[in-house]
Amino acid sequence: MDKFLDFIRESKAELKKVTWPTKKQVLSSTLVVVGLTAIVGIYLFAVDFVLSALANFIFS
Repeated sequence: MDKFLDFIRESKAELKKVTWPTKKQVLSSTLVVVGLTAIVGIYLFAVDFVLSALANFIFS
C-alpha cells in the first residue's frame, strides 16, 4: 500500500510541474486539427473518385 501512496504523491508533484495550455491555445490547435482533417478527407475523396472512375472505364 505504501508504494501505491508514493505513486499518487509523486504523480501529484509531477502534475504541478506541467505547463498547461491556455483555452485559446487549445481552441486554435483543435481548429488546425479539424481543418487539416477536412482537407485530407476531401483529398482522399477526390483521389478515390478519380481512381474509381478510371477503374470503371478500364474494366467496363
